[in-house]
Amino acid sequence: MKIVIVDDDKLVALSLKTILEASQEVEVLALGQNGQEAIDLYYQFQPEVLLMDIRMDFMTGIEAARHILSKYPLARILFLTTFSDDEYVIQALKLGAKGYILKQNFDSILPAIQAVYSGQSVFGNEIVSKIPQFMNNEQGKDFSAYGITAKEFEMIELVAKGLSNKEIAKKLYLSEGTVRNYLSLILDKLDLRDRTQLAVFYYKN
Repeated sequence: MKIVIVDDDKLVALSLKTILEASQEVEVLALGQNGQEAIDLYYQFQPEVLLMDIRMDFMTGIEAARHILSKYPLARILFLTTFSDDEYVIQALKLGAKGYILKQNFDSILPAIQAVYSGQSVFGNEIVSKIPQFMNNEQGKDFSAYGITAKEFEMIELVAKGLSNKEIAKKLYLSEGTVRNYLSLILDKLDLRDRTQLAVFYYKN
């Protein structure tokens, strides 16, 4: 996996580079120290995963992600931070970030990068536990207005609970292919990008 690391603490960035490259699964293409450098480095290298801090000088990781995703909507951005502020989590989810984990969860960093690289969305347990709480305060939308059927709504609930396609298929007595087709149709109806945004949409309601 080819990645770029952006963190305003140069020592942290270098340490992450050394540790991740030692796994022989990761190649760090470049290091940056602020949001503007994150944008420049992403445009230059177009890494498979961008590992980026949130709070940085000149431009935050959130602002940088917004710029990058506006041009590269499929960019895989994994936020790595010491802060678990609700507002950051909300912004990261709304932007379409692929992950948000805390720096102190060191053992989860490489697995998170691997998961994001494979197309999954990853949020640490501390983050996942907050989603219902901070989404309940946001104005909801009416599922029926989007033509969501009872079966589709049931599937949305299972996605929001964290079930995989295989688990959903088993629970609803469907094939995994059928589940994938359902989810693709649901995302299209709701104009959402992925399962994480679908879970957020569910909790808003």
